[in-house]
Amino acid sequence: MSSSRDLAIAFTEARRAGRALPAYPGTLPPDLPTAYAVQEEAIGLWTDALVGWKVAGIAETWRPRYDAPRLAGPVFARNFRDARELRVETPVIPGGFGAVEAEFVLRIGRDIPAEARPRTVEEVRPFVAAVHAGMEIAGSPLATLNDLGPGAVASDFGNNAGLVLGAEIAEWDSRQPSDWTVRMRVDGTVVGEGSAARVAGGGPIASLAFLAEHLGRRGRDLPAGSWVLTGMTTGVHKVVPGQRAEAEFDGVGTVDVLVTAAAG
Repeated sequence: MSSSRDLAIAFTEARRAGRALPAYPGTLPPDLPTAYAVQEEAIGLWTDALVGWKVAGIAETWRPRYDAPRLAGPVFARNFRDARELRVETPVIPGGFGAVEAEFVLRIGRDIPAEARPRTVEEVRPFVAAVHAGMEIAGSPLATLNDLGPGAVASDFGNNAGLVLGAEIAEWDSRQPSDWTVRMRVDGTVVGEGSAARVAGGGPIASLAFLAEHLGRRGRDLPAGSWVLTGMTTGVHKVVPGQRAEAEFDGVGTVDVLVTAAAG
């Protein structure tokens, strides 16, 4: 069986080199605790500041093996882009996995200590300083990462390759998630439509409730100023270098991204 460190080294070295992997580089984690052990090793090997986290729903078909509603992965400073005024460029690894997801992004206003471990929407809502339109750049050196399931995804940074920040949403706390509507275009063609109500497990704030409790179990704080990608709203849309993605948030604005090729 592959060690957590061996798997973490394989993934982080491939990410640094911008090099695709032909197959999962060892034994597939049989459960989420094993996958997060790989993720923790990889965070330790990654020489970049942690600026936030992504949360994603786990499909019902995977629940018998991976007993959790969602999974989490880190977001790093070099992969953070601010698209509030113009289109940005963000890389994916040629031959690996690359996708764009229209998401709502939370900014944490007060520290959530690991020992606090809030579990409900009501408990975490006061920690939210702002909600923004945004986009997750999903990415991995392994093209089949999603197909292998939550254990593989969680082991490789949660399949995250970037966070793109859009405009702040005014009066977010007085609107129903179903009113936060979004459409995604890739190269000008609409590829998905949805709303915050589609975020798995009860909407964006519920994703934060999951994350705070999850990080608490890992002994990790969620500091003020952190960003949280809360989950896809229109689907997971695969992209390759050279494509342009636009997430249009009704009444808020558009997040515009040019996908480029990662270089070592």
